[in-house]
Amino acid sequence: MRKILLFLLALAPAISFAQGFQVNLGGQKQIGMGHTGTGLAQDGASIFFNPGAMAMLPENSIQAGISPLFFKSTFNPSGSNDLYHTLDKTATPFNAYAVWGPKNAPWKVGIGVYTPFGGLTDWGHNWIGKYTVESLDLKAIYFQPTLSIRLADFVSIGGGFVYDIGTVNLQRALPIADANGNDGQAELKGHGHGFGWNAGVYFKTESHITIGIDYRSKATTTINNGDAIFTVAPSLASSFPQPNTFTASIPLPSTTSIGFGFYPTKKWTLALDANWVAWHVYKVLAFDYAQNTPTLQDTYSPRNYRDGYSLRAGAQFKPVDRWAIRAGGGYASTAVQDGYVTPEVPDANRYYFTGGLGYRAANHLDLDLSFEYEHLLSRTQTNIETQLSGTFRSNVYIPGISLTYHW
Repeated sequence: MRKILLFLLALAPAISFAQGFQVNLGGQKQIGMGHTGTGLAQDGASIFFNPGAMAMLPENSIQAGISPLFFKSTFNPSGSNDLYHTLDKTATPFNAYAVWGPKNAPWKVGIGVYTPFGGLTDWGHNWIGKYTVESLDLKAIYFQPTLSIRLADFVSIGGGFVYDIGTVNLQRALPIADANGNDGQAELKGHGHGFGWNAGVYFKTESHITIGIDYRSKATTTINNGDAIFTVAPSLASSFPQPNTFTASIPLPSTTSIGFGFYPTKKWTLALDANWVAWHVYKVLAFDYAQNTPTLQDTYSPRNYRDGYSLRAGAQFKPVDRWAIRAGGGYASTAVQDGYVTPEVPDANRYYFTGGLGYRAANHLDLDLSFEYEHLLSRTQTNIETQLSGTFRSNVYIPGISLTYHW
C-alpha cells in the first residue's frame, strides 16, 4: 500500500505541471479581444503572440501588466451529494515587454517576460481527495529576447530565444497515521529551467487584411534537486529518508498559430486566431529519487496526452482617439484523455468570454483593462491512478491591468 501511495505522490507535481494551467495571458489588449494577436501588430505583446509583427510597430514602448487569476472548482464524489470547494487563492500571472528600434529603421529589438503556465489550487486539509492533493502552487516564467526585421512594406519576420524558470510546491496528506491519529504529510517543491524559441512572420495584404503565423517551440523543463519533505510517525521515518531530493523532466508543448486581422473602418479592428498545441510530446513520466527504499521507488508511467486546439475571435472599436472598447471569446479543447483528470488542475473542454477598455491617459501613456470569464465543461471521471471518482465543475475569473509608455 505504501508503495502505491508514494508512486502516486511522485506523479502528482509533474502531471500538474505538464497538463498545466496554460494561461497565455500575454497582453491586456489581446486578452480583451479574446486572446487574438497572431495576425495583429498592436503593442509589445507581439513578442509573445508573433515576433514577426514587432518590426511593424510604429513606436518604441515599455509596458507591464498583471492578470490576477481566481480559479474556482467544485468536486462531487460519485454516489454522494457532498460538495468540496477550492479555497480562495489568487495566482498572479504577469507580462512585461520592451521594444526599441531607430526611427524608420527596418528592424526592432525587444525583450519579453511573461508567464504562459501557472496555477494556484488549494482544496484544504479535510476534503475527500486529500491523499491525492491538498494544494498546488505552480509558476513558469519565460524570458524572451527578440529580433524582428521588416523585409518589405508588406512583410516582416522575427524570432527569439526562450529561457524558462519553473517552480512547483505540492502538498498532500498520507494515509499513515501517527499515535494521535493524525495523517502523515508530504511536500514536494523545487525549481527548474528549460530552453525553447518563438518565431513568426507577419503580412499586410492589398485587401487590408493582415496575416500572422507563429510557432512557439517545445520547452523541456528539468527539475533537479527538488526537495521531498515527509512528516510521518517516527516508526516510519526509515521508509521516508530525509533529506531527499528528486529529478524530473517535463516537456511543455509547442504551439502553432495562425491569425487574421480585418479593418472594415478606421474605428473597427476584427481578429481571428487558431492554435494547435502539440501535447502528444507528453507520453511518459519518469521520476527519479536520490534516495530509494522498498517503499519509495523511482517511477515510469505512461501519460499518452493528445494534441489540443483553440479557436479565438475578437473585436476592437475606437469611438474616439483616446478610447478603445474590446470584446471577444473562444473555445479550447482539453489535452487530457479520460482516466487522467486530476484535481491539481481539473481539465476539460472550455469556452470563455473577454472584454476590455483602453484609455490614452497622456500623449505617451496608455492604460488598458481586461476581464475574462472562463467556464470548463463539467467532467465526470475516475482517475486510473488514484481511483478518485466524481464530477469536477470549474470556472475561472481573470481581471487585468497594464500600463504602456510609448515614444
